[in-house]
Amino acid sequence: MPAERRPGMDHPHYQWSPIVNRGKLRWPDGARVALCVIVNLEHMEWTEPEGSFTTLLAGGMGSRGYPDFARTSHREYGHRVGIFRVLDTLEKHGIKATVAMDAMTAENYPYLVDHCLKRGCEIIGHGISVSRMITGNMTEQEERHYIHSSMDSLAKATGKAPTGWLGPEYGESSRTPQLLSEAGIRYVCDWVNDEQPYRLESPHGDLFALPIMLELDDVVSLWQRRVTVGRYRDMLTEAFDTLYEDGQQNGRLMTLNLHPWLIGQPFRIGYLDDALAHMTRREGVWAATGSEIVDWYQHNPPVA
Repeated sequence: MPAERRPGMDHPHYQWSPIVNRGKLRWPDGARVALCVIVNLEHMEWTEPEGSFTTLLAGGMGSRGYPDFARTSHREYGHRVGIFRVLDTLEKHGIKATVAMDAMTAENYPYLVDHCLKRGCEIIGHGISVSRMITGNMTEQEERHYIHSSMDSLAKATGKAPTGWLGPEYGESSRTPQLLSEAGIRYVCDWVNDEQPYRLESPHGDLFALPIMLELDDVVSLWQRRVTVGRYRDMLTEAFDTLYEDGQQNGRLMTLNLHPWLIGQPFRIGYLDDALAHMTRREGVWAATGSEIVDWYQHNPPVA
């Protein structure tokens, strides 16, 4: 899909819409803010497959040659320890996680699949592994196979095909939304440009964006930008306070993207706990999964 120079954007994936011109979005029970927390369970392979691509800022220690046990085991900390600490913290505040799980985790960590399902988490697609991003270097056939392989692995592991998707490192090609919709995905988290859900263009049925707050992604803030964890907590609470105030006039969405290998460390988790307590003690906060938010938005669109 080539770039199209026109006002507002260079592509036809959605209609440009300034938030000040929209109708009023009302969340359940008049909530001001819909709070969604995405928790990533992603496998880092010891060696990247030939032809695969990942960013140099994918998180974790930089590669130092094979076998790099420090790097891979650092990431696996999230699967062995961090995930349980993060889910416990979310449950403490009445937040049901939306777990972005890649195919290699679903296939090789059945205990984690069962644990997340028993905790009532929603599991959404997250590609094959963190080592294999979707990019424009893929052919359409390769990308379609990649998407279906990921979804088939999750369906086999969980008993249900996912309806949401977050690409590894937010990776997409110019045709990804349409291929995801074709495969049965109803919402995508890779587009990070709004404070409300919105509709994406697709000939294959309803497709929505559930925007993540990219600068509050723990990897972006803590690992890439080296924000101190205390300042990160303050960023979470300050962002929430602004959304809460704005949400009095028009409902807002706060989608956080967290990684258990990072935020699940024992010296960081307390700061997340503090931030979530600040959010959930307020009236008018709807903590929900991605599919719950998208379902509500689809059936209760903004009213002029």
